[in-house]
This record gives sequence, C-alpha cells and structure tokens, in this order.
Amino acid sequence: MDDEYAEAVLSVVERIPPGRAMSYGAIADVVGLSLGRGGPRQVGTVMSTVGGTVAWWRVVTAAGRPPRGHEVRALTEFAAEGTPLTRDGERVDLRRAAWYPE
Repeated sequence: MDDEYAEAVLSVVERIPPGRAMSYGAIADVVGLSLGRGGPRQVGTVMSTVGGTVAWWRVVTAAGRPPRGHEVRALTEFAAEGTPLTRDGERVDLRRAAWYPE
C-alpha cells in the first residue's frame, strides 16, 4: 500500500454521507478511475491499517456486511445515522443506501 492510494481511498470514504455506504469494490472503482490501480482487497488493506481516522463503518462488503469483528459497533453507527438495513438488521441494504461520488 502506498501513501497516494491510501489518501485516495480515505478521501472517498470521508465524502460518504451519514446514512449511506459504499462497498470496498465501489471505492476501488472510484479510486481506479483516477489512479488506474487497486481493487477491493487494497481498499480493505487501507481501511484495516489507517481507516480508523474516517467513518469506517460506511465501508461494507458487496453483500452489505460491516467489517468482520466490528459488527456491533458498525450496527450502532448505522442505527444512529438511520442507514437502511436489510430485514434481518445485520447488513446495509445497498439498494437503498449505496452512495457514489459525482
């Protein structure tokens, strides 16, 4: 992971509004447009190493699941922000909550 890529990922995550979310892959797509590299795993690496400085709970898997081991905290944040969840209440409903920068 290089600093330029990490900064680009964190910049996207900082722009995700409360109550919305992006998948690792969606963030990788956005960053890839400007830097031409990276993928969901690289985004995950950034988030696991320096993502604590941003609203990390707004980054979920393609299935809407929060980061493993951080589910309770993420679900608390989702509830506080009014993030749409699936019927089981364990995942973000990305059909309603997905956000993409303009």
